[in-house]
Amino acid sequence: MVTRFAPSPTGRLHLGHAFAAKVAFNFVKNQRFNCLLRIEDIDHTRCTNEYTLGIYRDLDWLGFDWPVPVKIQSKHYYDYAKAIKNLCDLGLAYECSLTRGNIRDGLLPKNKGISIEGYLDNFKRSNNRPNITHSIRLDLRKSMQFLKDQKLTFIETSSGTEKEVNSKMALMDSIINKKPDPIIARKDIGVSYHIAVTHDDHHQNISHVVRGYDLYESTHLHVLIQKLSNWQTPKYHHHPVLNNKYGDKLSKRGLDTSIRSLRNNGLTAKQVLDMATL
Repeated sequence: MVTRFAPSPTGRLHLGHAFAAKVAFNFVKNQRFNCLLRIEDIDHTRCTNEYTLGIYRDLDWLGFDWPVPVKIQSKHYYDYAKAIKNLCDLGLAYECSLTRGNIRDGLLPKNKGISIEGYLDNFKRSNNRPNITHSIRLDLRKSMQFLKDQKLTFIETSSGTEKEVNSKMALMDSIINKKPDPIIARKDIGVSYHIAVTHDDHHQNISHVVRGYDLYESTHLHVLIQKLSNWQTPKYHHHPVLNNKYGDKLSKRGLDTSIRSLRNNGLTAKQVLDMATL
């Protein structure tokens, strides 16, 4: 059985990451478990190699161990593009030129059956800096019709017991309330978190996804993508997120809580891990 800790190198790791790492790595106390480290750096507009190296140093200093090699998502754009192309070929995804401003003004994306010719070639030519002319959205209505009566459920374990959650209601709610179809490939980076994370969880044989509760709602979409792509659905464990004294989620902008600054101020790894608690 396998789980993973998957930070994005868009800034310095902070106490919230230390807490999340504790939950993920301690989740594998049973010797049958293995916790992988994955660097989720597909957003080449924000991620840097400096921050990636900082992740390794901070986690190592905190005392966490992980198998090598580490999966680096930015080396797999072409793999993600193939997954997106498959959804397009099924008629379940489409190009969309609408901006956030268009959507705020009341315009809704529509699947006009645009072909995605040459889409994969973009990634063959420029694997590190993919570029597409429009974002690509998943057509929720057509996707639900495609699956017909198939189950869309996942097992949530955060309560201490295993609970089956039905994702169909949440997805149908999005359709009924005419929410915009989710983006599965951003124009600026060519892919999306939703595709990359579900692809990797499948291909790395992740049996238990351990992550913050702020990502719980995304799980419904992930289950749908898994089903459409014939990927297995792992069990999920969504833990609480660490907040600051004002009740807001800790962010990478709060440099005073970064692992590096705490280390430079003389704190020990044990002291930092003790601070990283609810």
